[in-house]
Amino acid sequence: MIEKYYQAAGKLSDLPLLLIRLILAYGFYNPAMMKLRDINSIADWFSSINIPFPLVNAYLAAGTEISGVVLLTLGLFTRIISIPLMVTMVVAIVTVHWGNGFEAGDNGFEIPLYYLILLFTLIVYGSGRISLDHILFRKNK
Repeated sequence: MIEKYYQAAGKLSDLPLLLIRLILAYGFYNPAMMKLRDINSIADWFSSINIPFPLVNAYLAAGTEISGVVLLTLGLFTRIISIPLMVTMVVAIVTVHWGNGFEAGDNGFEIPLYYLILLFTLIVYGSGRISLDHILFRKNK
């Protein structure tokens, strides 16, 4: 009986990786679009929190996030895009959220930390079989 459970669960093993990718893509979408809609305001805000080269970094953050939305949704270059997204989350935690404590309701670092952990999971495990990475780059075609 337990073997049948493990066999059934094993067939679903790639579903959590798909869900992680889609949740992250959804989570990055609105911040990316907000940055792209008014990049100069974002650059001004970056300047006010002492981020160097604020306009360049605003474009880098927006570009990283929108690339992340597309690539995570497709499951393409998942491990690669997860690295700059993790850097973005570390910068967000250190520059914006850390001083507010942990709680998300207080604009704390809870949500960016969860994103960081989920992105690390994708670096370790990859995008799974339900992805373009698997279709295009699997070793046993």
